[in-house]
Amino acid sequence: MATLTVVDITPVALSGDRTQDAEPSLAVNPEHPEQIVATAFTPDPMGGSLAPVYVSTDGGHTWVMRSIVPGGTADLGTGDISVGFASEGGALYAGILNAQASQHRILRMQILRSADIASSAAMEVLVSRDEVDQPWVQAGSVRVNGTARDRVYVSNNDLGQQPRSAAVDVSGDARTDPAPAGFRRTTVEQRTTSGQDGPPVRTALHPDGTVYAAFESWSDAASGGGGIVNVTFDVVVTRDDGGGVGANAFQDLKDADDSGIGQRVAAERTERFNGFMGQERLGGDLSIAVDPTDAASVWVAWCDRVGSQTGCTLHVRHSTDRGQTWSQDVRTVTDAKNPALAVSTDSLLGLACQQFKQGQWVTSLELTSDDWGTTPERHVLHQAPANVPAARFLPYLGDYMRLLTVGRDFYGVFSGNNTPDLANFPEGVTYQRHADFVHHQLLDLDNVTRVPTSIDPFFYHRTA
Repeated sequence: MATLTVVDITPVALSGDRTQDAEPSLAVNPEHPEQIVATAFTPDPMGGSLAPVYVSTDGGHTWVMRSIVPGGTADLGTGDISVGFASEGGALYAGILNAQASQHRILRMQILRSADIASSAAMEVLVSRDEVDQPWVQAGSVRVNGTARDRVYVSNNDLGQQPRSAAVDVSGDARTDPAPAGFRRTTVEQRTTSGQDGPPVRTALHPDGTVYAAFESWSDAASGGGGIVNVTFDVVVTRDDGGGVGANAFQDLKDADDSGIGQRVAAERTERFNGFMGQERLGGDLSIAVDPTDAASVWVAWCDRVGSQTGCTLHVRHSTDRGQTWSQDVRTVTDAKNPALAVSTDSLLGLACQQFKQGQWVTSLELTSDDWGTTPERHVLHQAPANVPAARFLPYLGDYMRLLTVGRDFYGVFSGNNTPDLANFPEGVTYQRHADFVHHQLLDLDNVTRVPTSIDPFFYHRTA
């Protein structure tokens, strides 16, 4: 029987934490799934210049902090960050926005490497480039002459290359090469845009070397007043059948209508970029996942505005022919954001998202083997008032969260209101930090002093 566990990963030593630890990411070591790394907007507790990551070595039951990410600040820790383990060898990779540069309004992407999560040394900087937003890491390994080589993909919105800004930095052997470790930038957008692509660019890797890239191609963007930008965009998927490491990478999927590089999954969608829903900003929600047993079976999820709604609607579509043709929506969720897709080795599709519903943020996980043709397995991981605590900065919960699989198991992370109230956690929860579930009160390290509600990262694991 499948089981589900939910854990507030803030360590007991940080019981007094009051920060907005939003926008989480997650990496699970495929060789040793008990080794897990999570990230969020968390400053170093000691006020140092290295931002921390959360590390578990027992499958997510307990967590410690390890300050190893360069460019941290006392207020934010790091900027955007995502992490990924190689398939073999235990190397950890990260893509970040350096928070120290962000204080000077510079979007500085850095690609980082650590040979071992047991190390307390700062992660090595492999690539540093300005005017780049939302780096997203995917890593795998391939065997060449009996030796494992790490293939690492850092998709990003390279605003320094406007108007075609959707890009992927790829290394075919990132583990041991000195900086820049073989990373090469590839533009995946080939059409005319309104001036840039949307912030999220996502990849999905298959063990046979097939790699997909998804992005939002902005065809029109106009001010809607109050900082809101009314955007029209296409959802585009492209593919590389050789791992993205050769010449002319990500050009193996061409649109059936105009033969342009990249198949349009959905066209002329709209969104209120920088609009609001439940204290959270809107815009740029995207996820893609491929069946590890079938490289032709791939799903995409995104969010857009439907009709006159002020929020956005989540859509999921499925291709069974390597991205050439796509179904109509197999799932929609109204007033939802942060879709995260993953597929297990028994071809079970997982969808996690956060829905603004009746004044609450509701974080859920759905699992389906037939594109919701029958009732899915559904878990409500968390539900809490969307107006508590008050937002200190944007994003409030985050512009993304993450869902992964190792074998038949699902691993995920989300951020949310940390009030210790079992009514907020229908599937149950474990806290490491001091918490009084009777009086719904967080407590400081002395287990007496009251601590106000804030935003914490939560880990969950669904075992097969």
